[in-house]
Amino acid sequence: MDAPQWSQVVREDSAVDGHRNRYGVGAVVLALFFFIVAWVVAQRAKPPPPERATGLDRALAVEESSAVKLFTVDAFAAAPFTGNPAGVCLLDEPRPDAWMLSVAAELGYSETAFLLRDGGSLGLRWFTPTVEVDICGHATLAAAHVLFELGEKGPELVFATRSGELGARRDGDHVVIDLPARQLTQIPEPAGLREILGLTPSFVGQCEATWLAVLPDAGAVRSLLVDLAAVAELPITSLILTAEGEPGGDYDIVSRYFRPIDGIPEDPVTGSAHCLLGPYWGARLGKSDLVAFQASRRGGSLVVRMRGSRVELAGRAFTILRGELLA
Repeated sequence: MDAPQWSQVVREDSAVDGHRNRYGVGAVVLALFFFIVAWVVAQRAKPPPPERATGLDRALAVEESSAVKLFTVDAFAAAPFTGNPAGVCLLDEPRPDAWMLSVAAELGYSETAFLLRDGGSLGLRWFTPTVEVDICGHATLAAAHVLFELGEKGPELVFATRSGELGARRDGDHVVIDLPARQLTQIPEPAGLREILGLTPSFVGQCEATWLAVLPDAGAVRSLLVDLAAVAELPITSLILTAEGEPGGDYDIVSRYFRPIDGIPEDPVTGSAHCLLGPYWGARLGKSDLVAFQASRRGGSLVVRMRGSRVELAGRAFTILRGELLA
């Protein structure tokens, strides 16, 4: 018998290798199929992911971190870096008053808000750089803005404060806060006030430790150079200067607010002052809704709505800074 040719041997070996390769590829494909089936079954057996935390709970749910979440918010602002800046601290446990006062002094804003959830209640407190205060409008609006940004549920927030329950809700791109209305009692012109103002106010009213002086026009309010040292010597804690807005202008009323005795020389925009300004000017102008401007260096605007014994203040807010307090 003749010896096989090399080409015949190669063809036969190739045929054998082809059968082997086909069997090998089939085994790999079959194994891959069973792996995919097992993976799909395992994924379907997994429990659904937990519902994502929102609002204050979301901000505090940071693993391996006990730092306090801190925000800077410009409240009653037309744009960032206007209005009144407030610190907002989200607490996960009660903190000593001295610590909160130190934080407020460190930040240096006119007020810093401290939020603490206690069961279903949202506790809210406010500190200037030197004292705790009973109420603060712009820091309340700032705190509500932060919680809404974080996805806090519910159409309205209710804060438990030293001034009772205060509400907050969204209205388009504004936040609306609900504060108690306050009433003025007219008083004779106090000694020393004319010297500080350099003019005679047409009306002076008092509510607790606050004086409100009505000046001849909005220009006088805007341009007045106030002796803060002299204001600090008055037997009051705060002084409000106000006037009706310019004829044909954008605002019904203008004002400025001074509280140097509590570490606030001139407050950029003061929500709580409009708890007095709203009822006074609403009655005088015959309006239930007012557009107000506080004529500080930064300036800020707000809508004031009288609602019986309550005043609603609406304004915009912008988050400027987010961080953590490590001390």
